[in-house]
Amino acid sequence: MTDQPAARPRLVLTRASKSFGRVRALEDGTLTLWPGEVHALLGENGAGKSTLVKLLAGVHQPDGGEMRIDGEPRTFPSPADARNAGIAVIYQEPTLFFDLSIGENIFMGRQPCDRAGRIRYDAMNAEVDTLLASLGVNLRAQQSIRGLSIADQQVVEIAKALSLNANILIMDEPTAALSLLEVDRLFAIAERLRARGVAILFITHRLDEVFKLSQRITIMRDGRTVHFAMTHEMTTGSIVAKMVGRDLDTFYPKAEAAPGEVALSVRGLSRTGVFHDISFDVRRGEIVALAGLVGAGRSEVARAIFGIDPVESGAVHVLGKPLRLGRPFDAVRAGLALVPEDRRGQGLALDLSIARNASLTVLGRLTRGGLISARSEEQLAQTWGQRLRLKAANLQAPVGTLSGGNQQKIVIGKWLATDPKVLIIDEPTRGIDVGAKAEVYRTLADLVSQGMAVLMISSELPEVLGMADRVLVMHEGRLSADLARADASEERIMSAALGQHWERAA
Repeated sequence: MTDQPAARPRLVLTRASKSFGRVRALEDGTLTLWPGEVHALLGENGAGKSTLVKLLAGVHQPDGGEMRIDGEPRTFPSPADARNAGIAVIYQEPTLFFDLSIGENIFMGRQPCDRAGRIRYDAMNAEVDTLLASLGVNLRAQQSIRGLSIADQQVVEIAKALSLNANILIMDEPTAALSLLEVDRLFAIAERLRARGVAILFITHRLDEVFKLSQRITIMRDGRTVHFAMTHEMTTGSIVAKMVGRDLDTFYPKAEAAPGEVALSVRGLSRTGVFHDISFDVRRGEIVALAGLVGAGRSEVARAIFGIDPVESGAVHVLGKPLRLGRPFDAVRAGLALVPEDRRGQGLALDLSIARNASLTVLGRLTRGGLISARSEEQLAQTWGQRLRLKAANLQAPVGTLSGGNQQKIVIGKWLATDPKVLIIDEPTRGIDVGAKAEVYRTLADLVSQGMAVLMISSELPEVLGMADRVLVMHEGRLSADLARADASEERIMSAALGQHWERAA
C-alpha cells in the first residue's frame, strides 16, 4: 500500500458537536478516513475521542455537524444503522457470549436456517472457517469462546465485522491487554484488512504503535480536532506537544543516575513453576526495569518480594536488613511500596472517595480516638494531588469517576504517602494517555533524584529504554539478561525475552 489515498474518502466527519447537559464533550470533531489506510486518532483522556467514536457508531447522535459515507450524507439513529452502513467497533474488552462457539457468536441473530427453521451449522461453520483463514489465524468456528485469550476474542469480533461487510473498522485501544506477540498478530491482520480496502480508525496511547501501523494521524484536544497529518511527517515530540497543547522538554525526563547504596537486594528467589533463582540489586537513585514477555514471571516476582505470593526459597534485604517474606505489612514497615498492574482491581476501592483512596495506606496516622480525621484526610489528598498534578474538581467524588491517568496518580500517591525507600511499580502507564504518561515519568524521575530506588515492570520497550538505568529481562521465569542503559536496545531486550543468550553487563 502507498500513502496515495483513493479517489474518494470512505468517511468524512465535519465539525461534529455533542453536549451532555452543560458539558460540551465535542465541539469540533473533524475526521477523514480513506480506504486501505490505518488512521490513528490520538488525544488525552477527555479530549473527545470516545464521544466522536460513539457518534460514528450510532450510540450518540450529534448536535451539529455532518457525516458522509462514500460521499453520501448519513445519520445513524441507532447502532444498527451504523452497522448497516458498514461501520464496526472493536473494543478493548470484547463483548461475546462465552457459552457459545465462535461461529454462533459471529452469526448471532442471523444464522442461516433451512425451511423448517433449523440452523444450518455446517454452512455457518464453513463460512466462518473461511473467514478466519482469510485473517491468517489458527481458530475454528466450533471452538468455544470460553477459554480464548483477549487477543483471540478480538479476532472473533473482527471476523464478525467482516461477515457484516464492514468497510470501516474502529479499533478502540485494542492492544492494551495484549502481549507483544499478540500485538504483532493483530497488526498483521490490520495489514490484510488494508489490502482489502478497509478503512481503519486506530485509537491508542502507545505512540510506537502509531508509527508502526498508521498512515495518517488526527489529534484531538479539549473536544476539538487540532491537527491532522501524514504519520511520517510527525515525531513523538510533535505529537505530544499537539496533544497537551505545549512543548515538553523531553518525553522521558530521566537523567543519568549516580546510584547510591543498595536499597533492595534479592537473592535466589524461587517458586516452582513460576520463577527460579532470581537475584538482583536496586540501588538508591536508580530505576531498574524488569522486562520480558507476558507470562515470563515479572509481576509474580514483584508480588513475592512484597509478600503477597509465597516463595519456596530465597532472601530479600531492604537497606541491608533482612525482610521476612510472605508478610506485606512487614514489607511496608521496611520501606517497600507496590503499585500493582491492575490499578482498578487491586489498587483502588472504586466506590470510595478520592481522598479516602489517597489515605488508605496511612489511615493509622489520620485516626484520633478510633475516628478518621476528615480534615487530615482531605489535606493529605490535596498535598499529593498537588505534587502529582491531579485533575479532580472534588476530592470527595468516587475515585472511579477519574480518568485512568488520574486514577494511577492516586495509586502512586497513596503509596508515596508511606515514605517508601523502594518503589515497585508494575506497568506504570498502561491504559493512560500521553499527557498522564509524561506526568508519571516526571514523578519517577523526581523520586530517584531524591534517592529513592525504583523497580519498574513494563511491557513498553520505549518506556523501558527511556526511563531505566538498567534493564533486567526475564524469560520463562528466569533472568536472561542484565543490560546497562548504554547497552540496552529493543533488539537486545527482545532477544533475551525470547530466550536468546545475551551476556550480562558487568
